[in-house]
Amino acid sequence: MSAETPDAVPAPSDAVPVAGTVSDVVAATVSGVRAPVADVALVATSAAFVAVCALISFEPPGMSVPVSMQTFGVLLAGALLGARRGGLAVLLYLVVGLAGLPVFALGKGGVGVLAGATAGYLLAFPLAAVVVGWLVTRLRRLPARWLPTGVFVAAVVATVVVVYPIGIAVLGARTGLSAGEAIAAGAVFAPWDAAKAAVVAIVAAAVFRAFPDLLERR
Repeated sequence: MSAETPDAVPAPSDAVPVAGTVSDVVAATVSGVRAPVADVALVATSAAFVAVCALISFEPPGMSVPVSMQTFGVLLAGALLGARRGGLAVLLYLVVGLAGLPVFALGKGGVGVLAGATAGYLLAFPLAAVVVGWLVTRLRRLPARWLPTGVFVAAVVATVVVVYPIGIAVLGARTGLSAGEAIAAGAVFAPWDAAKAAVVAIVAAAVFRAFPDLLERR
């Protein structure tokens, strides 16, 4: 090669294609933006669903606590969304109701419900969603055939360990019942709540089969 013709300079072996780098960065950015948006949508939708469930309610004669599908909505939100998003969804529902919208059982709303006999149940709902969500997340590695049973157990545990103690304690304090009387009054709802837990298990298992990411990405 002549002195007038410079040697070709080879491209560095560790060069990174610019187009690939830009596309990766854009994809990661879009994914990062999409995740919070999806979370907000799921939380808001679940809060609205709990409100609809609460409106399916009636008050049996002689009882101070209405029968409703409220607990069903709360437990399903926690089971499907997990502890964090499920708890936020139910908390949002509670805040909206306390702000005055008639989204509680029997179409009630406003801070005045906190003076009633059902206040303990309402206050227990966000924690119940967190508990059932946390428990269901632990089921991710179970065989699929055991998932409905696991969700049912999680829903029952959240109801018995969280909803009943807080709800019954406030019920007794507001109505003047003794501890035994308050427990007996709360136990009346046990068969109804067990049926709701069973429906939660069936619905959640079906949703997880259709959308596995709801269980894998909590």
